[in-house]
Amino acid sequence: MELFGSSGIRGVALRYLTPELVLDIAKAAGSTWDADRVAVARDTRTTGELFANAAASGLAAVGRDVDRLGVVPTPAVGNYCESAGVPCVLVTASHNPPEFNGIKLVGNDGVELSVDVLERIERRVLDDEYDHTDWRTAGSETTVEGVVNDYADQLIAAVDREAIADAGLTVAVDPGHGAASVSSPRIYRELGCEVLTVNATPDGHFPGRDSEPVPENLTALSRLVATSDADVGIAHDGDADRAVFVDETGSVVDGDTSFAALADDALEPGDAVVSAVNVSQRLVDVCDANGADLELTPIGATNIITRTRELKREGVRVPIAGEGNGGVFFPPYRLSRDGAYIGARFLELLADADGLASEAIAPYTDYHFVRVNVEYEDGDEREDMLSAARAFVETAEATPNTTDGYRLDYGDAWVLVRPSGTEPKIRVYAESADADRAERLAEEMRTAVESGR
Repeated sequence: MELFGSSGIRGVALRYLTPELVLDIAKAAGSTWDADRVAVARDTRTTGELFANAAASGLAAVGRDVDRLGVVPTPAVGNYCESAGVPCVLVTASHNPPEFNGIKLVGNDGVELSVDVLERIERRVLDDEYDHTDWRTAGSETTVEGVVNDYADQLIAAVDREAIADAGLTVAVDPGHGAASVSSPRIYRELGCEVLTVNATPDGHFPGRDSEPVPENLTALSRLVATSDADVGIAHDGDADRAVFVDETGSVVDGDTSFAALADDALEPGDAVVSAVNVSQRLVDVCDANGADLELTPIGATNIITRTRELKREGVRVPIAGEGNGGVFFPPYRLSRDGAYIGARFLELLADADGLASEAIAPYTDYHFVRVNVEYEDGDEREDMLSAARAFVETAEATPNTTDGYRLDYGDAWVLVRPSGTEPKIRVYAESADADRAERLAEEMRTAVESGR
């Protein structure tokens, strides 16, 4: 696809992403969906209202009435779409910096659109092919109130509130000035927790920290947890579809570790887990221990959603899916990522671990992960380097996987090489319970890649 990537479309606002492009995407989506009404929502970014207005205009121009939801977290959009039976044009750039914005398209089931539907919408944009209407049939707008309240109520009803409340937890919440500022603190209070906050005022400039919840951006949350004797910290990205945790000592919990802990709690024999090809050995081991299958997809939420839907149609139970970046799906709840719900499920684990986050994750921490970047000059050099990697993979004594790049599984360790989708780099990943082995696997693959220069 030329426009839509693995999780919508994103770019620097008013350079790559323009009001004209958003208008066309909305017109194309409105022309493709069999819907009289379409919702429009946004996160807290400073250009959000501008692009939401463009989206609403595009939908009205093809005869669709518009439900304006305002600033709401992405999972609240999913809840509204599912309950009201309407699709949505969502203006968000998720975890990207404040100068970015983007578009996600959500179906009337509350789930991001599948690849085939996105391709149909993209084709309309590229061909300039939209429905036509006139002044008599142009769409109208309605402002919808209570979307966040309804979302919070259904989430609280979907988890074990009694167990969480009985644990007497103190939770530090860092929404990163994003859309969760209007929802997550309230949700955890209503789950019976004492809640402390940092970066919890909605502000699209992201003044307290960058939007992505990675360790270097979570120093304030770590400090708050450590100095306040909180039991756990929970951080979100800009649209609140991810959750990253800080344990009671103030240490950031690796997303692969929390994913493995949540999966171990959710899985039963015969289940399947869907994850991206850079999946951690932690999850591999959890699946083996629970007699569950692991299904690997290319990196990106859209690919994980598509494969999970396929397995569901085949009658396979998928209780959990996702990636090690804090973006976890619980398909029986909803096939979309929900940062506040992920956090609540983690609080359920703490309730069973005497409130100690470090104890809840302890079985999944003894792994070592290595990432190496190898830069290239142009497309020819890129292809030569990938060819060298392929030749190395073909002679290796390990099980290969070519879902996205080349991954070698050694049973208790793995190495992956794949081109970056955003930078002129070949990425090499390796993981093992033995630090020296992880370094060695990464170095062997890096040497193979560089031999193609």
